[in-house]
Amino acid sequence: MDGDFRTEFTRSPGGLKHHPALVLNADYRPLSYYPLSLWPWQDAVKAAYMDRVDIVAEYDHVVRSPSTEIRIPSVVVLKDYVKLQKRVAFTRFNLFLRDEFCCQYCGARGDLTFDHVVPRAAGGVTSWENVVAACSPCNLRKGSKSLKQARMALRKPPRQPGSEELRNVGRKFPPNFLHESWMDYLYWDAELDAV
Repeated sequence: MDGDFRTEFTRSPGGLKHHPALVLNADYRPLSYYPLSLWPWQDAVKAAYMDRVDIVAEYDHVVRSPSTEIRIPSVVVLKDYVKLQKRVAFTRFNLFLRDEFCCQYCGARGDLTFDHVVPRAAGGVTSWENVVAACSPCNLRKGSKSLKQARMALRKPPRQPGSEELRNVGRKFPPNFLHESWMDYLYWDAELDAV
């Protein structure tokens, strides 16, 4: 068995990197939903060894050193609570997340850019309250015109989101891989099905 493991690991050194650990704050909630707070398995093992986290779920796979064997953590919880920032940074990513990755004029997804509702040429500023996600065709159609001149309407008015609001929006966009051991921690406040 030991020889098989070493041969498999040598043939596929990246094989074990595919076992990320979900990182929970001390209150058992993910630090972030989008992107999901994940650590490579190596960081999770190191944090557990340094007694910075508790392991609450594990994969079936193990890693070995000459003197130790440990199952790879799939969910870890921080021992110390990390206070999350209340202020949301004004970034392209956070803007797209606020607008749920869809054009605020037509609802299209993909090929997004951002648009100043009140054009900069007309004195519009770059702020949460004046910038929205827009697909390229809508952005070109609107150009430097006002909404009225372009005969366009917003799906919802732009505003500065709160950090909790963005975390909740992030829950709508799960990553491609969700390990079954993560489910109890990702949507812990979802309504439970009655049996």
